Amino acid sequence: MMNKKVKVAKTFHIEIVETLSRIIDIVSEDEQPALLKAQELYRNEEVVLDSEDYIDTKFNIFERE
Repeated sequence: MMNKKVKVAKTFHIEIVETLSRIIDIVSEDEQPALLKAQELYRNEEVVLDSEDYIDTKFNIFERE
């Protein structure tokens, strides 16, 4: 009799992570107010990243238990 190994199907979680990046210019006397201004512009959708800002895609795999 042959000893056959049966493969059992598993479920995997696949995480897809896209990285978008854009450099904007903010005029300010200090770093903190410049950062706050950039965050405000982003939150108010005055700066919106799109496909032209694409940098990279990564795939992470997790075996589901």
